Amino acid sequence: MESYWTQVKSQVKESLPEHSYRMWIDPVEFLGFEENRIKLSSPNSFCARRLKENYLPVFKKEFDKLGHAVDIEFAVGGKKAGIARGTLPGKMPEKTTDTKVAVPAASRTKSDTGNFAATLFTPASSKKVEQQTLPGFDMSFHGGRMLKKGYTFDDFVVGDNSNFAYSASLSLAQGRIRGNNVLYLLSKTGLGKSHLSQAVGHHILANRQNERVYYVTAEDFTNEMIGALKSNTIQQFKDKYRTQCDVLILEDIHFLSGKEATQKELAQTLDYLLNADRKIIFSGCDLPDEIPKINDSLKSRLGMGLVTEIDRPDFSTRVKILQKKALGLGCTIPMHVTEYIAQELTDDVRQLESGLYGVTAKAQLMDQPLDMDLAESVLVNMVKARKQITIDLIKKLVCNEFSVTENEIISKSRKQRIVKPRQVAMFLARRYTDQPIKKIGASFKRYHATAIYSVNAIEKELKQKGQMYQQINYLTQKLETGKF
Repeated sequence: MESYWTQVKSQVKESLPEHSYRMWIDPVEFLGFEENRIKLSSPNSFCARRLKENYLPVFKKEFDKLGHAVDIEFAVGGKKAGIARGTLPGKMPEKTTDTKVAVPAASRTKSDTGNFAATLFTPASSKKVEQQTLPGFDMSFHGGRMLKKGYTFDDFVVGDNSNFAYSASLSLAQGRIRGNNVLYLLSKTGLGKSHLSQAVGHHILANRQNERVYYVTAEDFTNEMIGALKSNTIQQFKDKYRTQCDVLILEDIHFLSGKEATQKELAQTLDYLLNADRKIIFSGCDLPDEIPKINDSLKSRLGMGLVTEIDRPDFSTRVKILQKKALGLGCTIPMHVTEYIAQELTDDVRQLESGLYGVTAKAQLMDQPLDMDLAESVLVNMVKARKQITIDLIKKLVCNEFSVTENEIISKSRKQRIVKPRQVAMFLARRYTDQPIKKIGASFKRYHATAIYSVNAIEKELKQKGQMYQQINYLTQKLETGKF
């Protein structure tokens, strides 16, 4: 029977991407066969669960082709583990006791492990903190960012759009990427790069609690450095990131555009971490080479790792995402309603979540059945607005609201009354259309680097919650309601 398993693996290898086969199928080993049951190994309980969910039907189909209808079970550990427990060749190995699923540190409760203390290392301090976890509360970083409870590998829905990024992130978390511990997660907003980067942190904290994980955004890093300079504690700041960090998760790299001092400090910090063979995870909306005003020293370090891109999920993946989210909400949604939402909302995961929450909330608040009529009534405005929004339409709306002409907004003028509306229009085009940044820049007769800078400039102003924040909200409402 082991020879049949070798044939099955060979057939499966031809039908899967190479990285998927290496990640999930290649480590699987034949353990034994009895009656119609075949037992296979997997490296750990997480992989066993993933094999059952995604590859079990494939294995059975290939065995059927060979004339053997079998039931398949997975055990944690390889052949050596089975022999150590007294398993004879060709016999079923004894049930192992090491198949317990490791619960991520951020999601453990008293019922999982009793009163336990997990060691965390915070961006605000390099000291170990013994923190008791209460049911329903996230384990957070004192003075810094906390890992979101649901942002784990188990809760991430893998599709063709994210298979490689998921595999690379998991491999990095497990220490299985050889020769390079740097990963760059690339995607537009709302597609899962934050989820995967934090999943790496969750996995490491759950399995190697003595490792110091720093999770910060580029803005956090910048502000912390500025604060250290003002308080004459810059050396402590440098020591913390350079010598007291085992895993650095740094998000929103594009925020560093134009910040020369921060770029220089980060480049030097990365050198220390790379020399010490530490793990580094970056995330951003653009490739390192496409971020404007980034010095060559930092750019080369950002691009030296494995760059993985997350695309938009296809229909079947969107259905799986909705089903998983609905399960988390504790509600049952008819399949035809789920498929309708997946068919209509195609932009990103956040849009899917918004549609799902809207449908379930209306059903509950209005005490109405969760059917197609209700779903259509919730999604009609979302779908209508999305389908109508184009770059030209955004351009006309912005020109009208800011009292500038379309010729002015695409001109070479650098007057503030024209530059600001131009930046707003490019920001809205990036948010509401499918066009790549190069196409958006070209629509305003600008290079893509200028378009990226414009988007970043508006994002920065929005965080200040000032006049720009109100203007964008006003324009956003007009676009999403179709009242323009």
